[in-house]
Amino acid sequence: MDVNETLSRYSDLCFGTALTVYVLAMVMFLAALASKRQVVEKSAELVAAGAGRTVVPASDVRTPGKLETAAKAPLGDRLAKMAFGVVLLATALQIGSIVLRGFATGRAPWGNMYEFVSISCAAGMVAALFVLRKREYRPLLGFVLLPVVILLFIAGTYLYTNAAPVVPALKSYWLAIHVSIVATGSGVFLVSGVASILYLLKLKYPNPSDRFWGRILQRVPPAQTLDRLAYKTVVFAFPLFGLGVICGAIWAEAAWGRFWGWDPKETVSFIAWVIYAAYLHARATAGWRNTAAAWINIAGFVAMLFNLFIINLVVSGLHSYAGL
Repeated sequence: MDVNETLSRYSDLCFGTALTVYVLAMVMFLAALASKRQVVEKSAELVAAGAGRTVVPASDVRTPGKLETAAKAPLGDRLAKMAFGVVLLATALQIGSIVLRGFATGRAPWGNMYEFVSISCAAGMVAALFVLRKREYRPLLGFVLLPVVILLFIAGTYLYTNAAPVVPALKSYWLAIHVSIVATGSGVFLVSGVASILYLLKLKYPNPSDRFWGRILQRVPPAQTLDRLAYKTVVFAFPLFGLGVICGAIWAEAAWGRFWGWDPKETVSFIAWVIYAAYLHARATAGWRNTAAAWINIAGFVAMLFNLFIINLVVSGLHSYAGL
């Protein structure tokens, strides 16, 4: 099937626009955090200044019959609310980019690394928007956006591939099944990894006065909440990723005549799956539920990144034909 160049250009335009809007949303979330920090510091100064003084009740100067103007929400809350809407727009644009790429090529739009990173980040953002939909959780989106923006920038700058049909070895219905499941699981693991990193930082810098991170993290939910978010996302992504690995083994048997051959991609995927299994076991084991389990979760996330970049770009294997 010939590639529809018009749809391909629109797909690229949506991708670039989504990345730009993601950056805007990230800046807005960080500005919301900074605004909240300034409000807290100013309140602390007022409390300190008023300590030890006698409070004299002020006279009621309200005018009878006149309605008072409702107090405006703090600037940080307003920025966070607007940023959430901006993230929704960016995610819709990115999903639109993926859909247009699929229509342009007439195949599942995840046949190379550029497309795989795009769908993984989109899955991660959809998961983040669902998990962090509550207002008190929304500041976490700014931290999730940081790796998403970096990954999409790398994908669009260094991994970009023109829209084209896939190589013959990938012309199988298993491409749509296997890769989509693995990409979705990978995106959800990203959210979990960010939550565990913030959990460890929150434990290390619990007070707003604790240097830079303490001030930045003061509007982030409590450490135990972050730990629960990390755990719940892994509980969802772990069986999903395992199912993706199983589908890959079935596809391997059809394509190469064996279910498992310890190809570098298969090996590191299995290692990552075992690490996440160890994390779930650690969360259920006394003495491992806190920082130790979080470090295991982060190790799993690092293994996923290693599998994505090092295995695909450096190590030679049967999966290398996916290329760039």
